[in-house]
Amino acid sequence: MSSTEPAPLAVHVPVLLDRVTELLAPACAADGAVLVDATLGLAGHSLALLHAHPGLRLVGLDRDPDARAEATRRLADAGVADRATVVPAVFDELPEVLDRLGLDEVQAVLFDLGVSSLQLDRPDRGFSYAADAPLDMRMDPSAPRTAADVVNTYPAADLARVLRVHGEERFATRIAQAIVRERQRAPFTHTERLAHLVRDAIPAATRRTGGHPAKRTFQALRIEVNDELGVLERALPAALDALSVGGRIAVITFHSLEDRIVKQTLAAGAVDRTPPGLPVPLPEMSPTLRLLTRGGEPPSEAEVAANPRAASARVRAAERTRRAA
Repeated sequence: MSSTEPAPLAVHVPVLLDRVTELLAPACAADGAVLVDATLGLAGHSLALLHAHPGLRLVGLDRDPDARAEATRRLADAGVADRATVVPAVFDELPEVLDRLGLDEVQAVLFDLGVSSLQLDRPDRGFSYAADAPLDMRMDPSAPRTAADVVNTYPAADLARVLRVHGEERFATRIAQAIVRERQRAPFTHTERLAHLVRDAIPAATRRTGGHPAKRTFQALRIEVNDELGVLERALPAALDALSVGGRIAVITFHSLEDRIVKQTLAAGAVDRTPPGLPVPLPEMSPTLRLLTRGGEPPSEAEVAANPRAASARVRAAERTRRAA
């Protein structure tokens, strides 16, 4: 294998697979039910649900052409390609995708957020600080802005904001100032140089705990490059609007920023909006959602031991109880 060829994919281990399939099963059981996997990735969750429910149809969205190609191959190998439609789209494009497919509503929606195994396991994509690679981080390689563009062009104040807000980085200002100083010597082009700079910019005592010093910076840049939080804020309400009564949504998050958006969105649909002081609840003000999880449910200790990448995962789920007025 030449050095330019991608490394073989590791065995794909979907996070929280058993819990997600359990949560979505009632909505996927009927013949003709439609599951939207808004972040198809390598199709691990979708394959399990398609196997469990022979009448289920899949609409899988992904902006990453490598992920779409691999998912399409796996769906074909599993003999379920005739029940799957794979669409090149960012998940906030869900309403347009469903409209094109002539679907007024769907029975289940899954979001598995963050960076995919495929993206992490191919160092040339630039998502990981563990191997030197071009400073890219685009989930869609045709998108115009790379992590290098952010690092080399943002003013120090904007860089610090990105690191502080998207990475929850305590030393955002120190890191941003160090980046601006260093890029005057030469632009940043690769991950290794940036990871070393971040490590050196953080106090030595802090480096000894909390994992790799560059973890939060790389997360922040990835979120900025792909507008991950903005896309999620637009996509969740659209996904809920598309759910049929009795339909279910499950969302897997990997950090507190994503989880906060999901928690607030689902909680808002699960409250009774009858004005205080009225003698009886108003039906048109009753909740549109029923929460199916108690907070964000983590994976089991056994799953984390078998798949360390699952450690920070949390799943929240809800069921549509009625149509909004």
